[in-house]
Amino acid sequence: QREVDSDPGLRVLVLTGAGRAFCAGLDLDLAATLPGMNPSDLLTGQESWARAIAGFRHMDKPVIAAVNGAAAGAGMALALAADIRIASPDARFNAAFIRIGLTGGDVGTSWLLPRIVGFGRAMEILMTGRFVDAEEALRIGMVTEIAKEGSLLDRAIETAGLICRNSPFGVRMTKQVLQMNVDAPSLDAAIALENRNQVLAFQTDDMREAFDAFREKRDPRFSGR
Repeated sequence: QREVDSDPGLRVLVLTGAGRAFCAGLDLDLAATLPGMNPSDLLTGQESWARAIAGFRHMDKPVIAAVNGAAAGAGMALALAADIRIASPDARFNAAFIRIGLTGGDVGTSWLLPRIVGFGRAMEILMTGRFVDAEEALRIGMVTEIAKEGSLLDRAIETAGLICRNSPFGVRMTKQVLQMNVDAPSLDAAIALENRNQVLAFQTDDMREAFDAFREKRDPRFSGR
């Protein structure tokens, strides 16, 4: 997280799988050895995975998950932690934990999924451990689109390019305000945070550059200041 946020040349992070799957989650051979492990060591491992997942939520930079193939178990949590999810036609998601004797909630899934698809759908998906294919994922809002065959990474990069047309500060504050206000206690509290962010944005060089570019009929050249 720190490495990504400290790199001013990196505007958007795109995640995708290197092979046929986005992320297949826990290795089942390894899982078979876990019951014999010391509880303290198990907790350390769980916390390490959880920090990795939470890190994508905490990043200042937007994260796009280009989901190719299976996103199972912790792999589904990784996809859910992204800010935007784009699926390949063969993408599929499942909370595999419950299928191997564990609980359906793991490394953030029980917090992330209901905020994306709603409580009732999340309950059914986590209780059954069934797969959600790309078409269903699109229908219930788990992904924003299904890319054409062979064009998944291109679509993710194209979406990243659209984000990069906007000022770094504006994008950062937009991610922050959405993540905080989804759990805001009231409309007034949400608006108060929006007001604060807008006042800060008004003071940036990039805001003035955007107005200059509009008047001069050219694309803005944002500096991140």
